[in-house]
This record gives sequence, C-alpha cells and structure tokens, in this order.
Amino acid sequence: QVQLVESGGGSVQAGGSLRLSCAASGYMYRSSCMGWFRQAPGKAREGVAVVDTDGSTTYTDSVKGRFTISKDNANNTLYLQMNSLKPEDTAMYYCAAERADYGCSRSPLDPENWFGSWGQGTQVTVSS
Repeated sequence: QVQLVESGGGSVQAGGSLRLSCAASGYMYRSSCMGWFRQAPGKAREGVAVVDTDGSTTYTDSVKGRFTISKDNANNTLYLQMNSLKPEDTAMYYCAAERADYGCSRSPLDPENWFGSWGQGTQVTVSS
C-alpha cells in the first residue's frame, strides 16, 4: 500500500557523514512503525534503527551514538543521519514501514517482524 524510495547513499571515507532519506507515497496509516535496515554482501539483513509510533527510537548497538533516525510526518519522510561512518557500515540500506496501531514489535530490529512495505535500497560505501 505504501511505496518507499530511499536516497542519499554514496561513497565516503571513514569518519564521514551521510543523510539517508526515505520518501513514502500512497496510503500511509495514521500510526506507523518505520525503520532502517541494512544488508552487506554475504550477510543477513539487520535492523539499524527504528522509530516507534510515539517517537521513541531503537538502535542496534553498533550504531548507537553515531546514527540518528527521525521522521517528518507532514512529508511522510524518514531520515537516517549517519555520522562517524566506519567501513563496517558499508551495506545496502533499506527503509521499511508498517501499520502499528499499538506500537512497533517488541523486537523491532528483527526484519522478520516487518510485514509492511520495503524500499529498493540505497548503497552506502565507507572506505578506510
């Protein structure tokens, strides 16, 4: 029901910054859980950051203090500010959204708990 398009990826040196955007179109539920996930070659997709319906956020340990997730409800856009990037952050980054009338899953970073919409991804490459 919701189409998601990521942008903002690119190639940066370690220590640099990027800001990813995820624009949503189509029907958007009043209460939605939105998040960022990433997948490196040969690795499983993992949750990076999630923002709940009440604005609370959840981050995977490896990005805490470096990444910030936010959303602009008026423009149906999700953001991921990525600072102090490391080579291990290199991956395809995807955004996701799903209806969440009562908040996100108790394990929101698990991609298997997401049954809504997914974007096509934007590549982030960090060189050492």
